[in-house]
Order: sequence, then structure tokens, then C-alpha cells
Amino acid sequence: MAEGNNPTVRRRRLGAELRRLRESAGMTGEEAAERMSWSGSKLSRIERGQVASNSDDIRDLLELYGVDEPGLRQTLIMLARESRRRGWWHAYGDVLPERFEVYLGLEPEASALRFYQSETIPGLMQTEPYARALIQAHPVPVDANEVDRRVELRLRRQELLLRDCPPETSVVLDEAVLHRPVGGSVVLADQLDHLLKIAAEPHVNVQVLPYDTGAHSGLNGSFDILEFPESDVHAQRLVHLENLTNSLYIEKAKEVQNYTIAFEHLRAVALRSDESRDLITEAAQRARRAGG
Repeated sequence: MAEGNNPTVRRRRLGAELRRLRESAGMTGEEAAERMSWSGSKLSRIERGQVASNSDDIRDLLELYGVDEPGLRQTLIMLARESRRRGWWHAYGDVLPERFEVYLGLEPEASALRFYQSETIPGLMQTEPYARALIQAHPVPVDANEVDRRVELRLRRQELLLRDCPPETSVVLDEAVLHRPVGGSVVLADQLDHLLKIAAEPHVNVQVLPYDTGAHSGLNGSFDILEFPESDVHAQRLVHLENLTNSLYIEKAKEVQNYTIAFEHLRAVALRSDESRDLITEAAQRARRAGG
């Protein structure tokens, strides 16, 4: 996806440049925020591209950093204005958690995706009934219209795997995912058949971590790794962690490397792709028999 169509990328490009200018001016984030009479978290969120900035705030920051080059000032102010434009997902703003908006902007930019899932099928590979059952299981009840909108949003994300140059996608699933009857046995059977269809694509690799693996590097929970072409906007890789109420983005190189190593360990101890397909097929057949 081109930068001109992605407000998240524009925000992160703007934030990266503002951080560079602050450091060139010899200021810490705390010092700059205090001079602006802002909270430290506001400046941090701007520099990390997590929020859109208005052009007045950017002008004030550029004044603080002593930036007087007209071309650079104009470019950054234009980026601020454009960063407030809306991506396609903003049409779902009524049901989209703010914490997930950043992820939706980053996902289309990734050249490679790695998912370790211990509980469910990844969102990019879910069928409509499976996704609906997961959303309805949320502890905070939502009305039928909101469920429909969330399902529609999730399914629209899946267009990413169908585009001309899709990201290389590698998935490791705990075997428990194949047996958890989300939505019932028939829904699970259809979901596993759908997973097999996706796994047959040349850019997708799916492996299953069998029950008898024992202790492994994914016991602390599910995680996603997004890898990008070389960029000045964000780290080449970042890790996304999600829980019931929040999302965490890890970009520090050492921490990302630890997750990358963990994922490679999971791939090494998981079943081969062909063995995984056989196990998924067996699980789908078993679920279909259970569903009558």
C-alpha cells in the first residue's frame, strides 16, 4: 500500500522525523514536552506515530527545535495534515478499538507476517461464522449490529492475502486450536477446511505444534511479528502482543530478536507443513463427524 493511502505510515514518518529533529536540538522527550506544556505521553505518542497531529502543534515543535528551513517545515506540516486523513478502516470507527487502529495501518505495509497462536485461528484466516463466534464470546456484551460490523471489518482485512503481492505469511498453531469447537463442531470443521485452502497458497506456510511437544518457547502466549522493507519510519521488524483490553508494540531490536528466535524455535519443533496438513485434515473430519 502506498504511503499516500495510509495515514498510519504518514504519522510514523512524521513522528520519526520529529524525533530526529528533537535529538538534533539536544533535547530529551521530557524537556521538549515540558517546554510545550504537554504531557510526556503526548509527545511520545506523536513521535511513535500513534496519534495524528494538528499543523499548529507541528509548527510549535519546529519553532522549539529551531527548524527554519522552509522546505522541511512545509513538508512536515503537510504530513501532519495528511496524517489526519482516514484509512478505509475508519469507516468502522464505531466498533474499532483505538488500540487496534495502529495495527491495521501497519499490517498492509508488511512484507512478511509471522503468527504464533495458542488459542485461535489468526484473524486473517478466519471464516465468517468462526469470527462471529469469537466476537460474541467477548465478556462485554455487544449488540447484533456491532457484531456484524466487527465481523465485516475482520473479513475485509483478509483481502491482504489476496492482493497481487501478498506478504509471506508463516503460522504456527498449537494443536489445541484444531480441537477447540469455536462456534460448534460444524463451524470448526468449515474453518479448518478454509485454513487448508489458504495453506495451499505459495506465500502461506502453516505448521502445527503437537500436544506432545512439551515445554517450548511459546508458552508465554501468542504473538505476531511484522517484517517490513527497510524503512526510516519504523524498525524493520516489530512484535504485536494483544490481550483482552490492550495492544503492545515492541520495536526494541533486542526484544524483537528474542521473539524472532522464539518463533524459529517453534517452527523447528512443529510438524512439517505436509504433516500439519494431514493433522488439520484429520481434525476437520473429526469435527464434521461430531457435528453430525
